[in-house]
Amino acid sequence: MTENPTQPRRPGEWPAPRVNLDAPADHDELYVQRAQERALHEMVLGSIRHDLTQQPSPATIRAAATRWKNAITHIADDLINTRRNER
Repeated sequence: MTENPTQPRRPGEWPAPRVNLDAPADHDELYVQRAQERALHEMVLGSIRHDLTQQPSPATIRAAATRWKNAITHIADDLINTRRNER
């Protein structure tokens, strides 16, 4: 099957584009970047977990989790609107 460069491929559509596996990659730099992203992720989740463990009852844990969820969703909505307005 030949690829048609004038027609973009939809996500999940086959055949997948070819990848040049011989291209040089700085594995150390990629490793450090992934480690930093993972560390940030763990710090954020650790902060949320700490806040939840400070709650005195299951009901307040659930309420705090809902507040975290709402705050994250609000941030995501703001970022989505900002990105859409940049276009």
